[in-house]
Amino acid sequence: MQELAAILARHATDNVISTSVPGLTLYHFSRRQSASMPLIYTPMVCVMAQGEKHVALGNRIFRYAANDYLISSLDLPVTGTILRSSEKHPYLSFSLAIEQVALSEMVLNLPALSAAEPACALAIGKVDAPLYDAFLRLVRLLDEPAMIATLAPLITREIFYRLLRGQHGSMLRQPFADSGRTAQIANAIRWIRSHFDEPFSSETLAEAVHMSIPSLNRHFRAVTAMSPLQYQKHIRLQEARRLLIAEGQDAATAAFNVGYASPSQFSREYVRAFGAPPRADAERLRYAPVSAVA
Repeated sequence: MQELAAILARHATDNVISTSVPGLTLYHFSRRQSASMPLIYTPMVCVMAQGEKHVALGNRIFRYAANDYLISSLDLPVTGTILRSSEKHPYLSFSLAIEQVALSEMVLNLPALSAAEPACALAIGKVDAPLYDAFLRLVRLLDEPAMIATLAPLITREIFYRLLRGQHGSMLRQPFADSGRTAQIANAIRWIRSHFDEPFSSETLAEAVHMSIPSLNRHFRAVTAMSPLQYQKHIRLQEARRLLIAEGQDAATAAFNVGYASPSQFSREYVRAFGAPPRADAERLRYAPVSAVA
């Protein structure tokens, strides 16, 4: 991972850097985090070149370090903590967004999956030599910007294909199985994301995705490590935090806009999620913003 770490250190100063390679984001942190930071992981693959990180999804814990990759196949609310980072040996990683259209096209050309119970939509894998070579070639394009438009799409497709054929390929493919339970849970997640600020019942969600309530609850928890209502709460709190910090809304307004009827309940749940009351948390982050770290 030495060459990969050197390229990341050269192109990422500190914090989070978007690049001219579509979907590629670099991360460079020279300090260990003192607290877990709530994030939303969209479908993506994250590769660690240097450092170590702890990610919590519901009651499940994932740790990954150099030579590991973390892959997410659905939108998942998580909390992440950098465990190992220093000025001399900073945390260095990158994420590559997974293009759903490209992935679905590839899935059509692969053998059909056998029926299986839904798996958790977050996983850790080892970067083998062929996958590392593809990641390295993609990141090397940062030193050859004139080559990005031509080569980046080809290398990105190779990475997606290798992931589909790799250790967690079946997990990555499950949301695209038309008759599969994971595809129904993916629809449930999209429904909640679109209606997060509205009250809903298990009956309403189950009807929307054509599942029984027991099946919905069981498979939703298997995929996301939380219940649908817990998922909605995480999404509400993340959006409220964005409104507080980016738009300067007060706590009561933000609470109302994300669907809370009780400001006091909102404040209690906000403190449990972020470790500080809404106003204090927003003021702290307004002057020292915290970015998502892959």
